[in-house]
Amino acid sequence: MPRDPVPSPVPDGGIGPPVTPGEPVAVADRVFRLTAPNPSDMTGPGTNTYLVGAREIVAIDPGPVIDGHLDAIEASVADAGGSIRWIAVTHHHLDHAPAAVALAERTGAELVAFGHAKGVAPDRLVGDGFVLDGPDFHLRALHTPGHASDHLCWLLEEEAMLFSGDHVMQGSTVVIGPPDGNMIEYLDNLDRLLHLDPPIVVIAPGHGRMIGDPAGVISSIVRHRFEREARIADALHELGRGTVDELLPGVYADVREALLPVARRSLWAHLQKLAVDGRARLADDDETDPLRSSETSTWEAVVR
Repeated sequence: MPRDPVPSPVPDGGIGPPVTPGEPVAVADRVFRLTAPNPSDMTGPGTNTYLVGAREIVAIDPGPVIDGHLDAIEASVADAGGSIRWIAVTHHHLDHAPAAVALAERTGAELVAFGHAKGVAPDRLVGDGFVLDGPDFHLRALHTPGHASDHLCWLLEEEAMLFSGDHVMQGSTVVIGPPDGNMIEYLDNLDRLLHLDPPIVVIAPGHGRMIGDPAGVISSIVRHRFEREARIADALHELGRGTVDELLPGVYADVREALLPVARRSLWAHLQKLAVDGRARLADDDETDPLRSSETSTWEAVVR
């Protein structure tokens, strides 16, 4: 059993109106949140779609293909006297991106995304620094790989509001699942968000309520990750060597059993980072690159 304590919890951080799927809620000037009815352990109350703009509107993350949710998006925009001109995607995962194509077909809007082999085919491939210029807003793309290699956060410059997708979630950590996910990149990009100038004022996450005190919440997530890493390094040192499944019960003893299948993927990502940092190594001579390891690889502790 690891000697290090259970990682400190991520603070709730939630502010503003509660999340009610199907109901459009104003969360800022020119910003509405509409939550899809796809609740689960991984999505919380559902996937948040954000509608930004007064007349020419960008829809961020239409979510999974649920006709009722698409109907609600269009109705909300029509009630506000606007039209959807753009659709922006944070990343390719199934709870965020698939409805982007359906909404584009309904509205004729331009679909913009970083692009991913398993994701939607955007009309415009965009990357870090791209700015979507609306008549009354500027939405800047920040490439933040880690949770997914194609992950973009979108910064509404007028409000210093970050649409964080799954890079930062309200009240919980996110899964980092190799090979597309990468713990080193994830932590680096959390640090990047902490040092934006001007600083982020509020975070609009892909799941859950708005997040106040962005710097405090992000710092807590980073601290949680490093505390988890310390437990993993300690457990591996005590065992000498082990696989993800051998390490999982001890280092994630604080996690509900139903979540262990996804926790094991983050454990794998942590082991990759420990190996890159020189604190662990692959035990099989046929495997030398930790970032090309598998979930069944065996790892050894490196004694400094």
